[in-house]
Amino acid sequence: MTDISKPITFCEHLQLSSLAIQPSSIGFQTLTLESDHFICVREKINEQNQVVIIDLADANNVLRRPISADSAIMHPHNKILALKAARTLQIFNIETKQKVKSHVNAEDVVFWKWVSDTTIGMVTDTAVYHWSISDQTSPPQKVFDRHATLTGAQIINYRVTPDEKWLVLIGITGNTTNPSAFKVKGAMQLYSRERGVSQPIEGHAATFAELKLDGHQHVTKLFAFAVRTATGAKLHVVEIDHTAPDPPFVKKAVDVYFPPEATNDFPVAMQVSKKHGIIFLVTKYGFIHLYDLDSGACVYMNRISGDTIFVTAEHEASNGIIGVNKKGQVLSVSVDEQTIIPYILTTLNNTELAFKLASRANLPGADDLYIKQYQQLFSSGQYSEAAKVAANSPRGILRTAQVIESFKQAPAPPGGLSPILQYFGILLEKGELNHFESLELARPVLQQGRKQLLEKWLKENKLTCSEELGDIVRLHDMTLALSVYLRANVPNKKIVLYSKKVGYTPDYISLLQHIMRTNSEKGAEFASQLVNDENGPLVDMERVVDIFMSQNMIQPATSFLLDALKDNKPEQGHLQTRLLEMNLVHAPQVADAILGNEMFTNYDRPRIANLCEKAGLLQRALEHYEDLADIKRAIVHTSGLQPEWLVNYFSRLTTEQSMSCMQEMLRVNIRQNLQVVIQIATKYSDILGPVKLIEMFESFKTFEGLYYYLGSIVNLSEDPEVHFKYIQAATRTGQIREVERICRESNYYNPEKVKNFLKEAKLPDQLPLIIVCDRFDFVHDLVLYLYQNGLTKFIEVYVQRVNSVRTPQVVGGLLDVDCDETTIKGLLASLVNEVEQRNRLKLILPWLEARVQSGSQDPAVFNALAKIFIDSNNNPETFLKENNLYEPLVVGKFCEARDPYLAYIAYAKGFCDDELIGITNDNSMFKQQARYLVKRRQPELWAQVLVHDNVHRRALIDQIVATALPECTDPDDVSVTVKAFLSADLPIELIELLEKVVIEPSPFSDNRNLQNLLLLTSIRADKGKVVGYINKLQNYDAGEIAKIATDHGLYEEALTIYKKYDQHAMAINVLVEHIASIDRGLDYANKANKPEVWSRLAKAQLDGLRIKDAIDSYIKAEDPSNFAEVIEISNHAGKHDDLVRFLQMARKTLREPKIDTELAYAYAKTDRLHDMEDFLSMTNVADILEVGEKCFEDELYQAAKLLFTSISNWARLATTLIYLGENQAAVESARKAGNTQVWKQVHAACIEKAEFRLAQICGLNIVVHAEEVAALLRSYERWGYFDEVLSLLEAALSLERAHMGIFTELSILYSKYRPGKLMEHLKLFVSRINIPKVIKATEKAHLWPELVFLYIKYDEFDNAALAMIERSADAWEHNQFKDVVVRAANVEIYYKALTFYLQEQPTLLTDLLTVLIPRIEHARVVRMFRQIDHIPLIRAYLIAVQHLNIEAVNDAYNDLLIEEEDYKTLRDSIDSFDNFDNIGLARRLEQHGLLEFRRLAAHLYKKNSRWEESISLSKHDQLYKDAIITAATSASTDVAEDLLSYFVDIGNKECFAAMLYVCFDLLRPDVVEELSWQHGLNDFYMPYKIQVSRTMREKLAALEKEVKERTKKESAKEQQEAEAPIINPANRLMITNGYVSQPPPMPMANGNWRGWYDACEFPRALGAMTGFGF
Repeated sequence: MTDISKPITFCEHLQLSSLAIQPSSIGFQTLTLESDHFICVREKINEQNQVVIIDLADANNVLRRPISADSAIMHPHNKILALKAARTLQIFNIETKQKVKSHVNAEDVVFWKWVSDTTIGMVTDTAVYHWSISDQTSPPQKVFDRHATLTGAQIINYRVTPDEKWLVLIGITGNTTNPSAFKVKGAMQLYSRERGVSQPIEGHAATFAELKLDGHQHVTKLFAFAVRTATGAKLHVVEIDHTAPDPPFVKKAVDVYFPPEATNDFPVAMQVSKKHGIIFLVTKYGFIHLYDLDSGACVYMNRISGDTIFVTAEHEASNGIIGVNKKGQVLSVSVDEQTIIPYILTTLNNTELAFKLASRANLPGADDLYIKQYQQLFSSGQYSEAAKVAANSPRGILRTAQVIESFKQAPAPPGGLSPILQYFGILLEKGELNHFESLELARPVLQQGRKQLLEKWLKENKLTCSEELGDIVRLHDMTLALSVYLRANVPNKKIVLYSKKVGYTPDYISLLQHIMRTNSEKGAEFASQLVNDENGPLVDMERVVDIFMSQNMIQPATSFLLDALKDNKPEQGHLQTRLLEMNLVHAPQVADAILGNEMFTNYDRPRIANLCEKAGLLQRALEHYEDLADIKRAIVHTSGLQPEWLVNYFSRLTTEQSMSCMQEMLRVNIRQNLQVVIQIATKYSDILGPVKLIEMFESFKTFEGLYYYLGSIVNLSEDPEVHFKYIQAATRTGQIREVERICRESNYYNPEKVKNFLKEAKLPDQLPLIIVCDRFDFVHDLVLYLYQNGLTKFIEVYVQRVNSVRTPQVVGGLLDVDCDETTIKGLLASLVNEVEQRNRLKLILPWLEARVQSGSQDPAVFNALAKIFIDSNNNPETFLKENNLYEPLVVGKFCEARDPYLAYIAYAKGFCDDELIGITNDNSMFKQQARYLVKRRQPELWAQVLVHDNVHRRALIDQIVATALPECTDPDDVSVTVKAFLSADLPIELIELLEKVVIEPSPFSDNRNLQNLLLLTSIRADKGKVVGYINKLQNYDAGEIAKIATDHGLYEEALTIYKKYDQHAMAINVLVEHIASIDRGLDYANKANKPEVWSRLAKAQLDGLRIKDAIDSYIKAEDPSNFAEVIEISNHAGKHDDLVRFLQMARKTLREPKIDTELAYAYAKTDRLHDMEDFLSMTNVADILEVGEKCFEDELYQAAKLLFTSISNWARLATTLIYLGENQAAVESARKAGNTQVWKQVHAACIEKAEFRLAQICGLNIVVHAEEVAALLRSYERWGYFDEVLSLLEAALSLERAHMGIFTELSILYSKYRPGKLMEHLKLFVSRINIPKVIKATEKAHLWPELVFLYIKYDEFDNAALAMIERSADAWEHNQFKDVVVRAANVEIYYKALTFYLQEQPTLLTDLLTVLIPRIEHARVVRMFRQIDHIPLIRAYLIAVQHLNIEAVNDAYNDLLIEEEDYKTLRDSIDSFDNFDNIGLARRLEQHGLLEFRRLAAHLYKKNSRWEESISLSKHDQLYKDAIITAATSASTDVAEDLLSYFVDIGNKECFAAMLYVCFDLLRPDVVEELSWQHGLNDFYMPYKIQVSRTMREKLAALEKEVKERTKKESAKEQQEAEAPIINPANRLMITNGYVSQPPPMPMANGNWRGWYDACEFPRALGAMTGFGF
């Protein structure tokens, strides 16, 4: 069965110490944890700095890199490492081994952290920066300056919201200035990037979070932070970036509990579980707290680590938190999804939280509650609430077919939405519908023809697409069905086959674009199918690629083209090129793989080669390049090429191309390219020729390259020049050993040339020259050269190492050059070595003796003599001991095989420790070794021989004990030896040694230190001998030895020492504390009879709970010093009689308050009240109040009464009297005390005993304190005394100190128990009550009129209006509602009010609209009433607002007039207000059955210059007058002449004449004359003709007059110019004077032809005609 006592899952992932991470490297400064993927540690091993990267997914694969850095942080998800060294910042990609970015900062970075996958947040001493890795050049960008409150703080965290709009910086400082404050102060800086504003906050840990709340359209963004101060700890949750219209998030501030032992604990980290909405808060002492993000409720608290968790991160795998503590444990905590809901229900008893959390995170545990609540709501008819429960049920347990069927069967309320629609509406608001819900919703929607709703839901991803849904939609809309199939990932082949089957050709390009946006993989598959269709491609491949590229889908485009181009057709060459181009630009590695597979051959090779080079694919570029310049440009970058491939590549090139490329490679970057050039030269040496290659290397002065090239061919070549150049190159590159080898082994070089070169080279090692000269008999030249250049040591080398046979020639050569004697003697000394090697030393004895007699002190000479004496056994021991000129190490080595003792003498003389130890061990000379070690006094040497694995150690120790130390008389020898044994941890052997020195007679028998050491060693190693040593030895430190014996458990031995030296106190202490025998201790105390012994025995007896014996012992010792412990234990054991005896003894010598206090309490416990009265009457220092309190707690009320009376503590006395049943006296005492708490206690007692009069007296003294009122009222309500509490508060109204709480609580009580009195009370005291609180009470009590009244008084007009609407039967009143609704702030209420009036008070709707006209949106009102087809109800309103000329209003009013067939009013409306769809209305009216409405349609066409439609309509209805007026209004000759032709065609001569009159200016005379001539209309045409002639004549006359006047003026002007002087006429300048203005031309005459018509009375004649249509 699942354990529900723990709602969390705790896991230890890793122990860092098991991965060889040093404990000193586990700390905040050296370990970083950016996510649950990597841990990064900096540590120092063997003086080498390392960075250790631990992948938590593969902890055994630890990555170590030798990196020196001040800080290292790993990318949250990728293997990207950011390093900081001083002010240098670098970022590396570990997988690709490339540097991503670097920067040198101007300030020190004190803290940095990855805040996203592309951004690092950096904190300096003054500001915060963000550094992006999305590009390689941009420097860190400053985000904000640090606030002054963070000055000097240690930055411990930096958090950023996902959109980087909100940021918080967290630091901590020590609180040294204020001792009363919490010792660690937390400081935070919250910054908004949009507003550019910072806010300092006191806090230790913070985080950002997002939460989707029920009923909210948007995600709520929250900021949570925790702080601990001296007064307590709080967790705050506040909203940031509030989004309308969601209601604001109510700020939460909850207490954070810290246990008493964690007085200095504080929050250090916070993480939020995105799935569960749970805050994980970690403290410094390792406690974990879980809080609900929405409500702030504490879910769980426990300790998960005994060490500080100094770094944390989000644990994405479990939606929890992961951290590392000081011990190196990697721990994670997450919510246990199986137990948290049962835990909240059973342990926390918080059903509401369990409901919300189960729904939010889809958790089990509350299923039964959800089902039960759903069934209750559904059965009670609360379908809306039941739908909400079903929609929010965890894991969709109620979102089933059965639930949908039940909602279908549920009855719909009158005038309201059906339950099933309510259910689907709530589901759509919440999110996506499941498969079955989608099918059930789609069927009725499509049957109603509202497929646009289905399209909308599909776009919003509200439906679960499936093949079944597509089959349903298919019957109504094929395109929409295809969209559903695609979203459901139905196989693309089915879509295509189905389209072919039904003969439908969809827009495949659009479908493909849609698929690309939803699923790129399916899009690529669909595209391949379209292109590879059996009947040929259904789409253009170029177009498909364009679609891929438009959305930057490189990979799907590549997959598509690889499949489409697999046949490698020549005509697809351009597509092959495009495929390679796109990948070379965006994914070079893919292009490299394509080219490597040799799939295509028809692409543009030069183009691809160039792109390969730009993409860094140099190998592919070289494979495609053919031009030498291109090859040379690319081939120099050998770092991007495989050396093996590059070497083989040269096989394609000619000799000239190869040499040119190698020269270019050396010229561009000789350091990088030299190695590969050497490989190329080596492989193709025979083809290219050594001469050319040598010249090439020499031209670039690269003797290193020449050396390696020639080194590869010299062993196979017989060319003397190659050998010589090789010697030359090896010499210049410092390869002396190789020069030596080739000089010795080669037979092809020119010796003379090489000898001269080596002499010129002046090598530090002349061995190559010596070899050449020796091989080719240049000895004399060699000796001459070496001597002249001061290289005589190489002459010895030649004689000793190369060829000693040449020594005579060498000596002869030296004599030829007058060499000094020393050099020659040195050579001869080498002869001595040669003789020795051949065991013929005696041959040179005379020469050696001669050297000694000549005064030589050369050690080599004496070494030779010593060796001769040893070999000849000529008293060698004396020589070795007395002679100081030989070398002991050399001679000792010589003696080892001959006489080990002589070797010992030589080694001892020269202090050759290692050699001496070796020779004595090998020859079992342990006595000599022991004596040498004792006299040598070297701790290091002792440590060497006393090691555990020395097989000779036992034999050596025996000789040290038996021989070496007994012979010693020097204390230092003994001291060093003992220390050596101590250091070697040889206690048994040390005891043997000390017994020999101390126990047996010796100069050191009475040495105190040695006796102490013997005892200590035996205590540690051989406890059985300790007693004997104690009795035998006299000169040791008894106290110290006894203490050490006690520490080692040798209690009897310690007791023996204390008894021997009469240390009684220590002896009794050993008896009672260590031996733990109180009886033996009592016997010893009786024998010793010392106060200190009795006192220590008493303490032991007290510890053993032998209280009476302990008190007797204390009394014998007359020692009251331990009174505190005696009092505590006696009280706990109930031994108050014995305690009285002890305290009476103690009072004789001590005047302690504690003693007197406990004595008084003991009197009370033993019921000795008379003794207590006597004690209280005398002088004492007891804390009477404390005693009284304890007696009160122990229900010793009579004693407490005496005590409280004695100190006049009326408060406690009153409480005591209550328990004694003296209520009246208790009230009097309470009045004297004047303390609220006392009044409360007395009041509670009176209530319990139904003393209501006394209770009211107490209550009136309590209710004046506002904070006490609630608790007082609860007490009355708990007992059911409703009338009494009402009487109390009604009496309290008249008090002088009556406050708002009294009036408020009385209102609430009235709402519960006397609702009839509430309204009167509210009207009288509304100004003195807490309206919001009373509002809640009235709402709970369903007192709707009172609720509306309070809303109005509180200026909550929105809620007042809503309350009246929702509870209209009780709370609505028309005039009041009108006054309230116009003052509402939420405009939505206006429309709810209109809906309400329409449903319940339609007759008053106009009145309501009248007052709402200035506040409502008229178009929305019209739209609302149009939807329900109730426009006639708002006719008066439409008339009232039509002056605003709003299109919707005009349309509605016009529709109403059309429906009423009021054409006159409609014409007035059309002419007065033009903001409506004129053409649309005209098209409606032209189909109307009434003539006047069709006439209005023609009128509208005319107003909108639609002349043809207007005239056509008028002609159809034979409204010829309207048509003629329209033609005249149009001012169009074509329109007028068309109408004139129409009249001629129909033979309407009267209208023809009227047209000539009305449209005189528009008609062309020639057209009119032609029509009249053709159709015999001359009589009707003649007046028009006469008028045209008259008008023409008047125009000609006016024109003639104008021409004459203009001619006259021009003649006058010419005459004036002819008479004027040529130069400066009248001193006037043209530029200033200008031309004389010409008079405006005369207007052309316009004859008044209508006057002629009037004169002949022609119009009147026309008007009298019939059939004209006027």
